[in-house]
Order: sequence, then structure tokens, then C-alpha cells
Amino acid sequence: MRGDGLFLVSRGKGGKPNAMTIGWGLLGTMWRRPVFVVAVRLSRHTHRLLEESDSFTVCLPGKGMEDWLEFCGTKSGHDVDKFKELGMTAAKGLEVEAPYIEECPVHFECEIVYRNEMKPGQLRKAIEDDVYPGKDMHVLYYGEVQGVYAVEDAEGKLA
Repeated sequence: MRGDGLFLVSRGKGGKPNAMTIGWGLLGTMWRRPVFVVAVRLSRHTHRLLEESDSFTVCLPGKGMEDWLEFCGTKSGHDVDKFKELGMTAAKGLEVEAPYIEECPVHFECEIVYRNEMKPGQLRKAIEDDVYPGKDMHVLYYGEVQGVYAVEDAEGKLA
């Protein structure tokens, strides 16, 4: 996993932000709107936070954030405050309630417009057997992009 992925940032009713490394996501157009689709397993702490929320952010990591990606992809926000542990700054979203990681050069702010819980037996068997041997399925969260923000010289700062 080292160095791969994006950060999915959420905050539930408890108010504490959480960042999770995601490797799967889609950015495109649905319902004539820009939409970012993220996949979160039912067993993840982030799933609970997203169910308590109406928004999320997706943050693109900068150079040198490989350790952050690894940490956020292997530790649960249920057990550790990732922002505190890593010294990340949770900045207030400009268009949504969910925070973003201030140190990331680019972030997408998304309002959840649809949720789709995958069910066993609905995916082609070969894929399901490969990806979901324990039946820990994903929920797909469709976030209408409310804003995309980048720091100056973001292209040169991206990992």
C-alpha cells in the first residue's frame, strides 16, 4: 500500500475528524452533476462516520506523505486519533461540513447524495470471491462535488 491512494476525510456526530486511505474511487458525471464515488467497507470506522454525516472530502496527498497514507490505511480511527498522531491539520470545509487535510495540495468537497450498500451475490462471482471472501462488502457513497481547491503550484507538490 505504501505511497498509493488518496485520503477520505469524514467527521461523525462526535465531531472528531478521521482520515482513511482509499485506493478505489471514481470521479465523473452522474445526474448531470460532478460526482466523486468512494467505496467504504461496512466494517470500517469511516462507514459509521459517513452514516452520521452528509459530506466528505477527498484529499490528494503531497510528496512525502507516504507514511501518512500507510498509517491511515492500516490504523482505525476507532482506536487512534490519526490527525493528532500524525500532526495533520483538520481545516474547515469551505462548502461542506466535513473537514479536509490542510497539508494536502488538492481537495474535493463532496455532499453525499446517494448511498448504495453492496450485497453478497450481486457481483460477478469471480470478483466477489476474490475481493470479498469474508463478505465484508462496500457501501458506495456518491458525493456531489461542491468545490475543488488547490494550493498554488499544486501540480508540483502532488505525490
